[in-house]
Amino acid sequence: MFVDSHCHLNFSDLVAREAEVMVNMQAHQVTHALCVSVNLEDYPQVLAVAERHANVFASVGVHPDYENITEPDVARLVELAIHPRVVAIGETGLDYFRLTGDLEWQRERFRTHIRAAIAAGKPLIIHTRSAAEDTLRIMREEGADRIGGVMHCFTESQEVAEAALALNFYISISGIVTFKNAVALKEVAKTVPLDRLLIETDSPYLAPVPHRGKTNEPAWVSHVAAAIAELRGVSVEELGSATTRNFFRLFETAQPV
Repeated sequence: MFVDSHCHLNFSDLVAREAEVMVNMQAHQVTHALCVSVNLEDYPQVLAVAERHANVFASVGVHPDYENITEPDVARLVELAIHPRVVAIGETGLDYFRLTGDLEWQRERFRTHIRAAIAAGKPLIIHTRSAAEDTLRIMREEGADRIGGVMHCFTESQEVAEAALALNFYISISGIVTFKNAVALKEVAKTVPLDRLLIETDSPYLAPVPHRGKTNEPAWVSHVAAAIAELRGVSVEELGSATTRNFFRLFETAQPV
């Protein structure tokens, strides 16, 4: 009934419990998950998780927070994206929260990912934090609307959400929506068109209430769905069915099992 559209199953605190994590997914009606790449050094581990489990997909990309790592170019990303288990390019984007100084290298890396996604014909997974204006500007300049994708773990304003929607992007909501102080995000979760909404855990981070403070896992995307369903005044079943349809519409090379 639910799909976790963004998680990091290859991270040590989840891969050590891999069998348990997969059982918990099934117990909570989480049918599929997308294991997202954050750098090329660890990409083989991402792909290995997807190859071990028919209901787990992979992406390839380099997160904007990673410095002093293998810098991707368009050709390499496109080459890696050919693999049938890879359904997206990313995560990519801009993050001005953790890093300071001259961040032009982040912007160039982001442009590389957009160009690779267009060339590969696979959607983008975009991370943006404290950088919404530049993120949207580069998306427009590089024609990201030609391929589309998802603004993952969305925490920006209603205006940013509307701008991303206009660029052919989906909005993905994480467990942050269950936090009491996430007032603005709750409003976004209520107003995003149901056919453009995704849900995620970003696990092992950002565990939703009632598990806040613990290691997050894909099973708990069910709590995200329940919180959004309540905000929107719809059933959890409707919310789950809609976001699952949206996932397979966006990541069209993903095959449900």
